[in-house]
Amino acid sequence: MKRAGLLLCLALASLSACATPPPAQTADACLILEDNRAWWRAIQRTERRWGVPPGVQLAILKRESSFNAHARPARNRLFGIIPGSRPSSAYGYAQALDQTWDWYREDTGRGGANRNNFGDAVDFVGWYASKSRQLSGIPSDNARDLYLSYHEGHGGFNRGSYRSKRWLVNVAADVARDATRYQTQIDGCRRRLSHRFWLF
Repeated sequence: MKRAGLLLCLALASLSACATPPPAQTADACLILEDNRAWWRAIQRTERRWGVPPGVQLAILKRESSFNAHARPARNRLFGIIPGSRPSSAYGYAQALDQTWDWYREDTGRGGANRNNFGDAVDFVGWYASKSRQLSGIPSDNARDLYLSYHEGHGGFNRGSYRSKRWLVNVAADVARDATRYQTQIDGCRRRLSHRFWLF
């Protein structure tokens, strides 16, 4: 009976990647990933598949959702009080739009991917970065330009639509700083994160 209970607990824990609450702090990548080992494994898979550094993946998700699986844009307010429609269909860790998520699922053959699943969200970030490399010539470690193309779309980035949006350029610079900091932190704790003693 005890063994069955333990196995149930282990099975439930293995599913926690899609239901993990946002980390209490978002400044230290090592602490974030030590508390969420399934996230670290997902980030490694994305790095191997798409060539996007872990720091870049984390920085984009931090900016988009603060690691909240169910994040959505705030509703518009009528007269500043009455909740109205949302400004876009963005949802989940990566704040992917319905149309872009459908493109991702069709292009990768991952029809069951969900935006509120961390592993699917980081794979989406890696996939989108690969498209940015193909369509806009952006290197996979250039967090600033990857974020600009992520926000503006490849056509908008190629046209330079971000140049008239000083606030967006500033946000992209913040993403680049976060990516550099996260990557430095991860480089220092990668061996510890990957130690096989940790099961979750």
